[in-house]
Amino acid sequence: MSMHASATTPQVGSRRTALNAAAGALWHVPGSFKFARVLGPQYSLRCVVFHDVSDVESVFTKGLGGTITRKNFEAALKFLTKHYTPVSLQDVLASFDGQGLPPRPVLVTFDDAYASVCEVAAPLCSKFRVPAVFFVNAASLDNRQLALDNLVCYVANTFGVETINAAIHTVNGCEDCEVRTLAEVFARFLPGISLSARRVFRDSLVQLARVSESDLAAEANLHLTSQQLRQVTAFDFDIGDHTYTHVNCRVLTDDFAEEIDQNRAILELVSGKKVRSFSVPYGSSSDLTGSLLSHLQKSGYEAIFLAEGRANSVHTDQFRLNRISINTGSDSALFSEIEVLPRLRAIRNVLLATTNSAHPWRDSGLKKVNRTNWLSREDIGTDAAAPSRNPGPE
Repeated sequence: MSMHASATTPQVGSRRTALNAAAGALWHVPGSFKFARVLGPQYSLRCVVFHDVSDVESVFTKGLGGTITRKNFEAALKFLTKHYTPVSLQDVLASFDGQGLPPRPVLVTFDDAYASVCEVAAPLCSKFRVPAVFFVNAASLDNRQLALDNLVCYVANTFGVETINAAIHTVNGCEDCEVRTLAEVFARFLPGISLSARRVFRDSLVQLARVSESDLAAEANLHLTSQQLRQVTAFDFDIGDHTYTHVNCRVLTDDFAEEIDQNRAILELVSGKKVRSFSVPYGSSSDLTGSLLSHLQKSGYEAIFLAEGRANSVHTDQFRLNRISINTGSDSALFSEIEVLPRLRAIRNVLLATTNSAHPWRDSGLKKVNRTNWLSREDIGTDAAAPSRNPGPE
């Protein structure tokens, strides 16, 4: 999950909609792609990420911001195949060995273990001849348990945020912590607690909701079965690692056996396919720690994906490929999300870097002022530097 797991506030959502509308207006101008290149010509591989493909949000997904309707998903595929060249993971890996990519390449990916990817998305991808990568959390296979994000969503939608806070208060050191929205759970609370604390929080949610977790997971029926995981590879889907329980990787320190190695082993055993790539849960570069990066490289992973909504240039490292989260089917909005906003984020980063370099902030008691509010993080997303190379024409 990327922004899927951090639903925005109404104010942020309206600003994002307005910015999308303004940027999307460029879509209706003849030569729109040429105009977009003015904002940043070195844009090579586009990577997009989807999550759940469903016409209806349930209490398990409402508020997460990761659901796209079948109609919008099919419209997105039509847009991608008309204006881009879909590529496979193998094509991307080969490009780093000097084979190059076709004009305007795009890689389609899916995060989390939603059954809708197999039931709805994969057949549509096959129809449009679009290969993909599916990053899966094995803990949710066969609906043995809900992903923590979906459990949090269920409790918030059914019992309210007060019950979420009651569960937070059972975590050692969090007795005085409060959240007001789902976004704060995923952006502020979960990233700062250990694996053991996450288990305490999860157990408390189940107890406070007075449910059987296995029964609830079976009722939700959100996730893939083992048979579906095997079947989806027939649609030209690669299977990727997304940690065992969808955890913020910054808390793993040097112990990766349970979340990384175990997940990969299960996915390879069940699917019968080699797992070559890794997607960082929640998509933040803050979770791609040096120790995690080293472990993944030593373990033979060939690509690592983030989801910070930025462009991959010809200099992007294969171990820091960025993706754009998509949940719209409008041509103008897709053009904005894929072509315009990632370039604006790059401009924002340059401006911020220049400002910070020219005016280093000291402990003066003054608050740092964001000099680029028109490109705020809330409006156009988070970002991180991504050095090195990724051959492929614009």
